[in-house]
Amino acid sequence: MEHTDYLVIGGGTAGCIVAGRLADLPEHPHVTLVEWGPDDAREPRAQSIRRWEEMVESEYAVQHQSVPQVRGNSNIDHTRLHILGGCSTANTMISWVPFRGDLQEWERRGADGWGPDAFLPYAGRLRTRISVIPEYDQNPRLARMVDTASTALGIERVTEWNDHDYRPGAGFFEIGYVPETNQRSSGSNAYRDLLTRAELRGNLTVLTGHRALRLVLDGDTVVGAVVAADDAAGADAGREPREIQASREVVLCAGAYETPKLLMLSGIGDPEVLDAAGVPVRVSLPGVGGNLQDHAEGIVVWEVTGPVEPQSATGWDAGYLFGDEHADDPEMSDLDPVPVVATHVPQVPWVEQLVRAGVPLPEHIAGVAPNVSRPHSRGRVWIDSNDPDDELQIDYGYFTDPEQHDEAALVLGVRNARRLAAEHPFADEVVREVFPGEHVQTDEEISAAERAVHQTVYHPCGTCRIGAADDPASVLDAELRVRGVQGLRVADASAFPTITSINPVITIMMLAERAVDLVAADLDADLEAELR
Repeated sequence: MEHTDYLVIGGGTAGCIVAGRLADLPEHPHVTLVEWGPDDAREPRAQSIRRWEEMVESEYAVQHQSVPQVRGNSNIDHTRLHILGGCSTANTMISWVPFRGDLQEWERRGADGWGPDAFLPYAGRLRTRISVIPEYDQNPRLARMVDTASTALGIERVTEWNDHDYRPGAGFFEIGYVPETNQRSSGSNAYRDLLTRAELRGNLTVLTGHRALRLVLDGDTVVGAVVAADDAAGADAGREPREIQASREVVLCAGAYETPKLLMLSGIGDPEVLDAAGVPVRVSLPGVGGNLQDHAEGIVVWEVTGPVEPQSATGWDAGYLFGDEHADDPEMSDLDPVPVVATHVPQVPWVEQLVRAGVPLPEHIAGVAPNVSRPHSRGRVWIDSNDPDDELQIDYGYFTDPEQHDEAALVLGVRNARRLAAEHPFADEVVREVFPGEHVQTDEEISAAERAVHQTVYHPCGTCRIGAADDPASVLDAELRVRGVQGLRVADASAFPTITSINPVITIMMLAERAVDLVAADLDADLEAELR
């Protein structure tokens, strides 16, 4: 048995921040960080943000499949990364500080104290470098497309998104990277100095190549976890699983899939799910694994007159936001606006699903990817056995919201794209619409075509959400503590009450920073009590 003060499970986007900041507290508590994959420091594909696609297809990527979708695409690889830095080693680090309206809705839905006034200051704490894309990384075709979108849709041409709150606009995004070197500013890179300093000081142990199999409970208190070396973990491979005990707290940072899975394998979750999986119920918490949300991403592709220019930061550097999601919602109409559709404009369209569907593609193409910014559909994840090696069951419930809000947002995104293609100067490059095709005109036709091939933006969240004490579906209190147990918090995207309307990586990092403040406040209170 091994001992530590704080056990952080998951060394991804949030886990690197939580471990680094906890170990850097003035008291220098001992922190153990458990990460399933290896260190990313010497992996060049993880360091260059242009190589994100190589990471998505690398040996570190784990491809999850959903159960068959009734109204959406059932053939999506829902990729997660097992490597220090997690998905921030493979995403495009499109870096939005969350909009006030997103956070106001969190509070409205029971996340007391997570509104914009309390939470937005944490953006200033991040060590992540967020850069306006310099001119030498701005692709000329993307520049023409966002200029055209601004004119066609009557929206603002934006240079810096994070210097104001949401209003409809088009432009190049702000990216978490170092433009001079193209190095990504992942959770691991941005906080590596804290991690390294603590390791040298001796109060941080980083166990890469290890995964947590289950939590250890003593009554209603989580006292640690059972961990095992992965088969590829070198000298530790084949070693028997062992227990790591945490004298103060365990913090789960394993993400929207693995965090609820670990809770359920440990007997914390919906009793019906646990009984069916053969797991003894330790804590009845029906909301674990529910409330799953994701950004469904449509696609519009045109044949164009020639190849795209080579300049880029990531290849997914620009886009436009449109509409006001809250304006037509009676429960939220008094909140600040958030977009209905967030459209990404890639250097080269991601056409994997079109190829799968047999859509013939010409040599030269351009495209856009409209996302449903604030989906109303909800899904869930669950275990169906007590074996940690068995696949997690995932049902996104894409486009199943009864009011068909998500479907309408997707159709709006396609119609906006057609307005873009009809406007000069981009119209001068367009030969024809390849997909969904000029013959697809009615809302019903557009919806059916897009739902058959839609993709994900890899933004699963909400599966252990923060909520009010009287909400039986909430999993966490406002301090990120798991309800019904002591000594356990969650600090990752699974805690989101609702998905942010834009790419969530910065919100995850901010949540990790705040989690450390919450843990540190309890540490200070405990130490003060011990001195009395």
